[in-house]
Amino acid sequence: MNAYKRFRAIAGVATLFSLLSITGQAQGLCFEPAQNYAANDEPFSVFAADLDGDNDLDLAVANRNSDNVSVHMNNGDGTFAAAVSYATGNGPHSVIAADLDGDGDFDLVVANYYNRNVSVLKNNGNGTFAAAVNYATGDGPKSVFAADLDGDDDFDLATADPNSDVVSVLKNNGDGTFAAPVSYLVGDEPFSVFAADLDGDDDFDLAVANINSDDVSVLINFGNGTFAAAVSYAAGDGAWSVFAADLDGDSDFDLAVANANSDDVSILRNNGDGTFAAAVSHAAGDYPKSVFAADLDGDNDLDLTVANFFSDHVSVLLNDGNGSFAAASSYAAGDGPYSVFVADLDGEGYLDLAVANWNSDNVSILLNCTTPPPCDCISFCDMDQNGTFDPLDVSYIVNYVYLSLDARPVLLPCPADNGDWNCDGGVDPLDVTWYVQFVYKSSGVDPCDPCNCDSYPSDCPPYP
Repeated sequence: MNAYKRFRAIAGVATLFSLLSITGQAQGLCFEPAQNYAANDEPFSVFAADLDGDNDLDLAVANRNSDNVSVHMNNGDGTFAAAVSYATGNGPHSVIAADLDGDGDFDLVVANYYNRNVSVLKNNGNGTFAAAVNYATGDGPKSVFAADLDGDDDFDLATADPNSDVVSVLKNNGDGTFAAPVSYLVGDEPFSVFAADLDGDDDFDLAVANINSDDVSVLINFGNGTFAAAVSYAAGDGAWSVFAADLDGDSDFDLAVANANSDDVSILRNNGDGTFAAAVSHAAGDYPKSVFAADLDGDNDLDLTVANFFSDHVSVLLNDGNGSFAAASSYAAGDGPYSVFVADLDGEGYLDLAVANWNSDNVSILLNCTTPPPCDCISFCDMDQNGTFDPLDVSYIVNYVYLSLDARPVLLPCPADNGDWNCDGGVDPLDVTWYVQFVYKSSGVDPCDPCNCDSYPSDCPPYP
């Protein structure tokens, strides 16, 4: 698996994080009360990834006033060990994890507002990190994003630089070091950048939220990591954070923008070609600073989670299935929520919330306590969809799982005699026994061998 696919599979942001989904439709969304974990001084940004390679998601937090990034290792159950801190530049505002040097683990990138650079901290392979190496950006980077912008199978960087009104692109040299930045003019004070294939041509374009011009700049990739001039689309007042995801289920990336001054989220639907319809706004909390899209209620569409700075909570807006959203529900976090990340932190198959709280110097974890869907074995296991669970379904399941067929059995031709492994004209538990014996024990005995039938019938299933 190449670096980008691995990043998508674990971290979960639009192309960014592979937009995680719980299994089965929820019976009422809920979150446990927040559990808080100390970070450092003024945490601005939180990101979840498997930093130590133990198959759970750890946290990285950028702490603006202590000039470091905190790493919080997951204990495996959604609780977290005490933070271990690593020095960055001056004023880290944003952190992201990606395999920058192609060695199969997650490194960290931090945008340092006051130093006009990004810090790259390479993973030692066990969730500890080497000393930061810094690379110049534009003036005052507030946000950093990692994606393969030039199509050479490594992670490049894009930063939103509000003091110079540009987005900077730093191409990876292939080893986790980076070339000098190339800048592209965007709107007035860009605060957030996100990369996704907005026009459907299999490369990563850029979307940038501009807080003073109240809009989103879209920069279309030419396919080689260079970009066309920005095209702007109006958002709400104080466009602070942007996230790209397929919100209306039509297989292209729409945009969600958290607007700090108008206390809402703007939805800009993709017209299918990387241009966008007029924004539609949905109320959030007081001064929203971060937005994240993920399927929180398991109904196969992407909901929104918003961190609201002055109301000390996160808002959840459930998708109605077509890109419209229900009224926000609120869940308490810490003091001054600045950033939110959605991921399965406790490994239970439901999406939890991690929130970086600026004023209380901590990270709030809100574990999902949604009621699991009721077990419906008939519909789940009825592979041929005949209304019953019978031995033929077992044959299909074993055939699919253990013989690695490329399609679900329900999509394959299913003549009635496909499961008749002993060729007696019917499908019964004895056929299942023979089938499992053959697959598991690799007996090499063809269940349709002439020894097992009076004559070798032409309708026996093929030799696996």
